[in-house]
Amino acid sequence: MAALLHYIVFLSALVQGSESSIETLKQFVLKGENVHLDVQGYAKLNNIEDFKWTFNKSHTLVKYSNESSTVKVYTKYQGRVEFSEANFSLVLKNLQEGDSGLYDAGVSGEENKDVAKYHISVQERVVTPVLTVDSNSTINGNCNVTVTCRGQNTSVTSSCNSSTCSQVGGESRGAETSTIPLLSVYVAGGSIICNHSNQVSWAPNMKEIETICASNSKPERDKENQNYNVGIIIIIFIIIIFVGCVLIAWQKLNKGYKEDSINTEYATVRTPCNSHVGGEEQESTGPGPTTPTIYSEVGLPQPQLCELPHHGGRRKSSVNGA
Repeated sequence: MAALLHYIVFLSALVQGSESSIETLKQFVLKGENVHLDVQGYAKLNNIEDFKWTFNKSHTLVKYSNESSTVKVYTKYQGRVEFSEANFSLVLKNLQEGDSGLYDAGVSGEENKDVAKYHISVQERVVTPVLTVDSNSTINGNCNVTVTCRGQNTSVTSSCNSSTCSQVGGESRGAETSTIPLLSVYVAGGSIICNHSNQVSWAPNMKEIETICASNSKPERDKENQNYNVGIIIIIFIIIIFVGCVLIAWQKLNKGYKEDSINTEYATVRTPCNSHVGGEEQESTGPGPTTPTIYSEVGLPQPQLCELPHHGGRRKSSVNGA
């Protein structure tokens, strides 16, 4: 019985302690933005003399006097905070990284206690990560890609296929446990996506898997096309050489044929000295007077003897009777 009573007293003490304790609420705020800090249960705050908000237990932002209903904003925070006398809430404006820390609200009077606690973390907007392809290969139609995603002060290397990614190197921290931006690499919609995020912002970068795989097979296709083009060029070159040889041979053959024809004409028709109409040869009448010719009268060179082919026993003839 005594043990049971002791256990009941112990539980009562735990319940009272939990009711009197104030949970510290965490809030993440984008740099340059405002944040609103509420006081839960403000309506139950009775018989208080003063109310104040402090920063890191060492700096007072605002002090409210219940007796005189006056609000004092301390010099460092003038123009940067707004205090509500109705519900004791506080608005912090244009937060900077130096404003990260613990903010708590407390009352004094018959009882001094904390009524609100906030831990504020001010973060900058993340930048778009850099996503690079380290290697890729296609095996049996399946494309495997290794990528590295780089963000602010951290990087992640992952091996991906068409359906999933697994981390193989680098560093990745959970956003809920660290203020360092989180890098996550995954596959969605046929693309490898690298998401750079913190608690207040995110920025993705992505690459299509098909494009990466196509770039992998492109050198092979280029090599095949190159070999095909080289083959075509060689065939064309051979055809040009063959045609050139045929033309050269034809020209030589045609030239030789023309020369033979000319020689044959000179050999068979060699009467040009002073041939007569009808091709009849003039025979010499022997010694005796001859009729003067135009050549003898004008003193031009006398025609030379011409040998005519013999036909039916004809003999040589001379134009001048020699």
